[in-house]
Amino acid sequence: MNPYSLIRPLLFSVDPETAHDLTLKTLSAAQGAVNALHPKIADKPVHIMGLTFKNPVGLAAGLDKNGDCLDGFAALGFGFLEIGTLTPRPQDGNPKPRLFRLVEHEAIINRMGFNNKGIDYFLRQVEKSHYAGILGVNIGKNADTPIENALDDYLICLRKAYSVASYITLNISSPNTKNLRQLQQGDDLRHLISSVKEEQLKLQVEHGRYVPLVLKIAPDLTQSEVKHIANLLLEFSIDGVIASNTTISRPVVGKHVNAHEMGGLSGAPLKDMSTEIVRQLAQALNGQIPIIAVGGILSANDAQEKFEAGASLVQLYTGLIYRGATLISDIVNSR
Repeated sequence: MNPYSLIRPLLFSVDPETAHDLTLKTLSAAQGAVNALHPKIADKPVHIMGLTFKNPVGLAAGLDKNGDCLDGFAALGFGFLEIGTLTPRPQDGNPKPRLFRLVEHEAIINRMGFNNKGIDYFLRQVEKSHYAGILGVNIGKNADTPIENALDDYLICLRKAYSVASYITLNISSPNTKNLRQLQQGDDLRHLISSVKEEQLKLQVEHGRYVPLVLKIAPDLTQSEVKHIANLLLEFSIDGVIASNTTISRPVVGKHVNAHEMGGLSGAPLKDMSTEIVRQLAQALNGQIPIIAVGGILSANDAQEKFEAGASLVQLYTGLIYRGATLISDIVNSR
C-alpha cells in the first residue's frame, strides 16, 4: 500500500495552497526523518548538457519556489531539483484563491503568478542547505517589469544564479504573468536568446565554469512555432529545452466546476499535449539538444511515453501531489 494514500485525504481536505505550504513546512522540518525512512533509489545516471544526473526523474519548478526544501526533496530520491520561478525582486503573485484541484481529472489549475521571495533569498537558502546534486534554477521577470524590459530581469537573475546553478532555465511560458508568452514569438525570442547566450559566455569566463542554459516552452504552440523555437535553439546553441509548461486550454475538463478558473492546467489532461510537443521537438532537433519532459506524468508508463517521444529526463509536479513520492521510484525502477 502506498503510504501517501493515508495522508492525501488530510491534505485534500484543506485549501490547495494551504496544503502546499503545510507540505513544504513539514518536509523542511522532517527532512532528516524522510532521509532515514524513505527507501533509497538506485542510481541510474543520465549524462546530458555536460552534467551527470543520478537518475532521470527531477522535481519540476513551481513546487519549491524559493529553495526552502532542497534537502527534503533530495531525500525523496529525485535525480535533480529545479527551483523557482525566481524573479529579481520578491513579489506576492496573483490574488488568492489562485490554486484549484480538479480531483476527478487528477489535475490542477494555478494562476500563482511567480510568487517568490526573490533571487537573493534563494541564494541564502542554497548556502544553508546540504544539497550537492544537480540544481536547476528557473528564472523569470517581475510582474511590474514592462515586457520590453524583460531581458533586464533575466540577466539580473542569470548573473546572480550562475555561481550556484547546475543549469539555468528561462521561463518564458507561464500563462500567469501578463504578456510573458509573447517572448516565445519571433524577434522577441531571438533577442532574448541571443542576449542571454552572450551573457552566459561572459559569465563562463568570469567564473571559470560553463552553466548550461535551458528554455521552458508552452504546450499551446503550433507545429510551426515549435519548429521556429527549435531552429533558434540550434542557432544559438542553447543547451536544453523543457516541454512543457501548463496549458491555457481545457482538454477533457470543460464541465468541471473549476474549469472556468483562469490559469494554467497541469496533470493528467496535459499528458498527451506535452508528449506531442516533446515529439515535435525531438524531430526538429534531431538529437542535437536534449529534452526534459514535464506534464501529465502520473505513472511509470506515462514517463515511458515521454522517453519514447524523445525526452532524456522527466520532471514531476502534479503527479507528485496525486500519487506521492513512490512515483519517483516507480519511474526510476522501470528504466
